[in-house]
Amino acid sequence: MTVTDNALHAALAPPASRIKLVVSDMDGTLLTPEKQVTHHTLAAVQALKDAGIPLCLVSSRPPGGIEMYFDVLGLHTPYGALNGGTIFNADRTVRSQLALDPGAVQDALDMLKVHNLDAWLFRGHEWLVDNPTGAYVEPERKAVRMDPQIVSSFAGSTTGIGKITGSSADYDAVARQEAEIGMLLEGRASVARSSQWFLDITPLDANKGNALRHLAEFYGVDPSEVACIGDMDNDVPMFKVAGLAIAMGQASEGVAAQAHFVTAANTDEGWSKAIETLVLPRAVSLNDHPASAPAASPGTPAGA
Repeated sequence: MTVTDNALHAALAPPASRIKLVVSDMDGTLLTPEKQVTHHTLAAVQALKDAGIPLCLVSSRPPGGIEMYFDVLGLHTPYGALNGGTIFNADRTVRSQLALDPGAVQDALDMLKVHNLDAWLFRGHEWLVDNPTGAYVEPERKAVRMDPQIVSSFAGSTTGIGKITGSSADYDAVARQEAEIGMLLEGRASVARSSQWFLDITPLDANKGNALRHLAEFYGVDPSEVACIGDMDNDVPMFKVAGLAIAMGQASEGVAAQAHFVTAANTDEGWSKAIETLVLPRAVSLNDHPASAPAASPGTPAGA
């Protein structure tokens, strides 16, 4: 880690000793690189249920791309889609919804076009695409089981937008635009990469940190009693809010520095290992009265 990364990690508050709620990212975290849920993950989800700890998902995915996993996971909890810009109740009805200012949408689209990043717009259950042959359209369609709405242009489609995604196989270009568009839209939008090839632009308060606060409030839990798990820049806002922040093993050093612990990668059952070794030893059922703090659990400190 760099000196800056070490300083960030050293400044973290101590990890929580009691956990009543888990909020998790999906891609790169709960899911394998092949977008699968393993038997170990299912066992860890069941262990959380048995311990009385709800699990809520927050993802940059559109709602359908999250809901498609509910049956296999056996989840009946509220969740956050579009980087937390839209919060859904357990019955999949909308609990709260944010939208980008149309001017910010147009400014972002102009920047993405100049720098040759494909742009997608998300509005409610709509996914708008003006380049259907873009490199990531078909993989995304398969991943979220959702067909895009092909438009000739985005003119007239800048209102009610919950998320813009810029995509490119030029990972350096995506990283540069994270910084440049972030500066352009400072104070108007949240801008963060959700993968090396995706840049997400969402309403200013539409980030995973605010989503975690909403979900904690729903359960009557203080954010200091929430554990979160993620792997990318867009997960850092919830790291800053949660009492226990866990980064996946493949996370960059900059992301890992802002977590209390680093678990194994999503190629090596990192999610289930985090639940087993870091969350469950701290678990306090929502149905229980506060108990004495459990002993410190094993895990790899993020600064190690």
